[in-house]
Amino acid sequence: QVQLVESGGGLVQPGGSLRLSCAASGSIFSINAMGWYRQAPGKERELVAVITNGGSTYHADSVKGRFTISRDNAKNTLYLQMNSLKPEDTAVYYCHAEGGVVTTTSYWGQGTQVTVSS
Repeated sequence: QVQLVESGGGLVQPGGSLRLSCAASGSIFSINAMGWYRQAPGKERELVAVITNGGSTYHADSVKGRFTISRDNAKNTLYLQMNSLKPEDTAVYYCHAEGGVVTTTSYWGQGTQVTVSS
């Protein structure tokens, strides 16, 4: 089992920055990739960014050039640096991990609220 705990959310003004963290524990050796999802009020949960064990990254078009996913293996921590924040970035942000070899299992954090407002 893998446990994921997000932190770093809060209230920021448009154009501001925020860095989210996700601390992973448990059977972290089984993780193949990690990512960030977000869910805004009345909307479906959407993929924001992904990073693989090899370090390859993917960022959704809506956040490219503004958000950067990264990880610190020594701290077993995933990060999402969010710059130039917009009101439409307001959502609950969830850390996600994919584990397994032949079959995969998804793990989710509890979420952290990000609110972008004046």
